[in-house]
Amino acid sequence: MEELYHSFHPRSPVRVAILGGSFDPVHNGHLFLADAVCKTGDYDRVILIPTAQSPFKSAIQTEAAADRLDMLAASISGDSRLTVDDCEIRRGGISYTIDTVNNIIERYKPSGKVGLIIGDDVLAGFSQWKQAAELIAKAELIVANRTSEKTLSFPFPYRQLHNSIMNISSSMVRNSIQTGKAWHYLVAPAARDIIYARSLYGCPSPHSTFLPSFLSFMEQAAYRKLSLPRFLHSRNVALLCADLCRRYDLDENAGYLAGITHDICRECTDDTLKRYALNDGRGLSLLEEKKPALLHARAGAVLLHDCFGIDDAALLEAVRVHTAGEPGMGPLAKILYLADKIEVSRQEVDPAIRVYVQNTDLDQAFNAVVASSVSYLRSKKQDVSPETLSLLSCKVL
Repeated sequence: MEELYHSFHPRSPVRVAILGGSFDPVHNGHLFLADAVCKTGDYDRVILIPTAQSPFKSAIQTEAAADRLDMLAASISGDSRLTVDDCEIRRGGISYTIDTVNNIIERYKPSGKVGLIIGDDVLAGFSQWKQAAELIAKAELIVANRTSEKTLSFPFPYRQLHNSIMNISSSMVRNSIQTGKAWHYLVAPAARDIIYARSLYGCPSPHSTFLPSFLSFMEQAAYRKLSLPRFLHSRNVALLCADLCRRYDLDENAGYLAGITHDICRECTDDTLKRYALNDGRGLSLLEEKKPALLHARAGAVLLHDCFGIDDAALLEAVRVHTAGEPGMGPLAKILYLADKIEVSRQEVDPAIRVYVQNTDLDQAFNAVVASSVSYLRSKKQDVSPETLSLLSCKVL
């Protein structure tokens, strides 16, 4: 035990820097500055601290502290160099930087001086900050370029970050949301989801239960499971599904999600396909026994439900039946079926079918694609499932 004790070397305290602000909302400019400070190699971690109320802003924050805190925490997910501290929100009232620096030093016990990141746009008023001289004694001032990349004259010792200027501000993001201008890529995807889901800053309520970051997550899952050609096919299907859903007044995010995931099990082994597919309780048909690859649609629906928590009945139906179809299919299932058969990378598609689909209603487009698909399979002397033949013979809508 004594030998183990002497061989143990405790980890040195981390070197920390503070980036404070209203973060109303946090945007990519904030995250870029935090990254730039970490890249200097002089700090192990940047602590992002949202204010309760700034002494230099008379108005209260646009959104509640809990929303601002949530957006911050969500935006730095997976980055161990960054953390969020709610000390100013918990303290309440006006947030003075000297109080925050003292609090961070007391709790974090950092190595060396705390770094304090500020923009060059606030240097002129720094002398008005509460206990400015004491603040300089306790923290290394890190001045980030916000308005100029020139070296600035300043009476206190400071370190210039020499970062590139990213011309984004929280007020710009808020104004863009409120006026319907482009803002989608000014904030991190997770913060964007919160803005959409909670209708922050006047953002219209989402028309879909599937938010953008979930679509991105599922697209990455499909990318990891599929070969590149199969993935590119899936993305083409997703785009066409979204286009058609928009045209027929359906949820385009649901259409995109169905398209991007419809082949997620396409390259699984036969044994894996059977194991997944049989979980839907439908047994195996003679054709599925003969060609297990046909089970990838059923297996995909089971995977989406059991492993990814998707319980949207219309979407699961669309994925489950996209290969052969079945009588009584809903609108999303019809859209996925025809999108899978005619997306732009399919070489064997009759161009007239693509034109027809763009110029007719959903049921007529679906029937035309079913007929074309059966004709193609027969020309290749391939088996046609009874479900597909029933659609052709009965024109079931």
